[in-house]
Amino acid sequence: MRKFFYFLALLNVLTSCVSKKNQAIRQNILTLKDSYCKAPFKYNYSNKLPSYNSDSIIAANQELKPHFSDQSILILNALDNLDEIHDIMELKKDNSLESQVKILQLKSKINSKITIALTELDAVAAEFDCEGERVAQIGAYVDNLNNSRNNKLILYSIVAGAAASIAGGIVKDNGWSNAIDIGGGALGAGFGLATLNPKGKKVEFIHQRNLLRDVWNEKLESPNFPPFVWYMYTEKKFSSKDGVPIVQSIKKRWLHFQFDNNLKAANESVIFSDGGYYRSDDLHNRAAMLNQMQSATRTINQNINYLLLDLDKLIL
Repeated sequence: MRKFFYFLALLNVLTSCVSKKNQAIRQNILTLKDSYCKAPFKYNYSNKLPSYNSDSIIAANQELKPHFSDQSILILNALDNLDEIHDIMELKKDNSLESQVKILQLKSKINSKITIALTELDAVAAEFDCEGERVAQIGAYVDNLNNSRNNKLILYSIVAGAAASIAGGIVKDNGWSNAIDIGGGALGAGFGLATLNPKGKKVEFIHQRNLLRDVWNEKLESPNFPPFVWYMYTEKKFSSKDGVPIVQSIKKRWLHFQFDNNLKAANESVIFSDGGYYRSDDLHNRAAMLNQMQSATRTINQNINYLLLDLDKLIL
């Protein structure tokens, strides 16, 4: 009997430790309901988007093709630098010092626009990275809740079985002893079955500024992205696969891997809303999607790198 009381005391210590840990997490979770990843103020970007008539733009600038790839020509157009490039090509016909100085001035103007574009890409990628970290924190919290709940139920199941065994040994009446054994077994089985909750706990997670929603809806304009970045996402010429824009390619992967090709479930998902109650799987899916967008954003730097190489070759 003394061993049984020792067992109960140990159980109380374990559950109290778990409870204190969860209490500390709940106090910190309040800081994660409002995003700390968005910029401190909203910059009013120009609403003017580059033209999507890519074939016409390339056709109108055929004289640039010996020096620039089609993608570089489109980026120059998006940055409104095509006039500077044409001026440089004309100035290169004159080897005078004055022409060389003007070429350097024009190149500086182009580089300034490219630098702004690169910082826009870095800012967007950083926000995706930050949001991914924020979701990971929430996910770890929910996983901890689920694990703590299951651990408690397992402990209760063990206690129920141990208590029934000890009580059955103390009671001399066979009828009562059998009843205690059956009741204890049923109670332990009940606690065990309670751990088989496939969905687990949920937590409120708010994200009124939802970058993933803009990507999923794929509108012509997005107020949450700089126009240049959104253009790079949605222009098919910058795709690395089958002429499909970056956002469409990513959406196909999301639909397949995150939503099992269930379009209705995807459209109704909390992931593309202003926020709500998330379960662990939803949080892990959101984190994966944010990471994918971060990677896609950073790969655009490769296109700009090629443009810089082409520009240097033209100036030399």
